[in-house]
Amino acid sequence: QVQLVESGGGSVQTGGTLRLSCEASGYIASGAWFRQAPGKAREGVAGIWNSWGSTRYSDSVKGRFTISQVGTRLYLQMNNLKPEDTATYYCATTRQDVPTDYLLKVDSYESWGRGTQVTVSS
Repeated sequence: QVQLVESGGGSVQTGGTLRLSCEASGYIASGAWFRQAPGKAREGVAGIWNSWGSTRYSDSVKGRFTISQVGTRLYLQMNNLKPEDTATYYCATTRQDVPTDYLLKVDSYESWGRGTQVTVSS
């Protein structure tokens, strides 16, 4: 199983910017960023299918967040952050090709990081 380590979380004000990084110990065919706020289910916010370069975003972050991949690193550029973006963010990867429609589904991934906290204050 691939080991994942996230970094880049922190506290910012509304409208601020953060860039999350995820270092993987092995090959990434597809990857995604999920987030989970207290008392809420884990939700996929951005996913990428490496072979095709296709991406998918949740409606809540579309136009503000950008996922990218360079080798064994995944990134999540987060712009114009809002208080509702406050959550623990998790990196997830798989060695399988995940079609675009399934990129934001928890069950598509077998490797998960421990998470990094993002807090956005108003």
